[in-house]
Amino acid sequence: MNIKNIKTVSFQGIEGANSHLACKKLFPKAKVIPCETFEEVFETVKKNKANIALIPVENSVAGRVAEIHTLMHKTPLKIIGEYFMKIDLYLLGIKNEKISNLKNVRSHIHALSQCRNFIRRNNLKQIVSADTAIAAKEISENKNINECAIASKLASKIYKLKIIKKNVEDSSQNITRFLLLKKNQIKLVKSPKKKILTSIIFGVNNIPAALNKALGCFANNNVNMTKLESYVDKTFKQAEFYLDIEGYPLDTNVHSALKEIKEYTKFVRILGTYYADKFRK
Repeated sequence: MNIKNIKTVSFQGIEGANSHLACKKLFPKAKVIPCETFEEVFETVKKNKANIALIPVENSVAGRVAEIHTLMHKTPLKIIGEYFMKIDLYLLGIKNEKISNLKNVRSHIHALSQCRNFIRRNNLKQIVSADTAIAAKEISENKNINECAIASKLASKIYKLKIIKKNVEDSSQNITRFLLLKKNQIKLVKSPKKKILTSIIFGVNNIPAALNKALGCFANNNVNMTKLESYVDKTFKQAEFYLDIEGYPLDTNVHSALKEIKEYTKFVRILGTYYADKFRK
């Protein structure tokens, strides 16, 4: 993917959110388009208002972003890349604020869950905001000396807040995985130096051992799975599955596995094929 050709990137949240920071790290010269919802993020790319959508799908501490699976099932966009970013969370407040004065802390629910130990030690009441940057903006506007926000360093600069304490997250290995989505699948050049991943959604037939047999198609063809997640469909009668595998769909072993799995599934949909992020090494 040629970064120079990326002029616009959309993300969910407002300026200062961790997704905004990820956009700046990946595409420093691109224009960013903040969106209120994930649906709006996808729409900006579908309607050619943005070249790429960047969305968080899972965090090493807080877990997966559940609603993404439903949206990925519906969108025609293709996954064309992944990005792992270390999350550094800062305690932000108005000028001259001290931890001893604080009573309430605002942030996104995932950020709050990533800072449980710090929040508990300081006996802070949690207030959930739509995202970390909105929490920072609320603190900047309210100017309440008893409230603070947990957000990014970027948010502190944008909303002119004091950094009371840095790295308040519980784990130093606080990593979020982002996916990059585009209107069309990009061309990949196979190389021994670059691992290729393919993301798939499938639903199994409602018969005994269907999942076991479906997953067996990958094992029998020596296809390595790097991720498997289940989620229920809208009828709640059976689960559907999100799967990341190593390899390209036209590779002999991957092609055979995808052909065989059709016998045990209601549908199989390839969400995208892309290079693995260097973080995986």
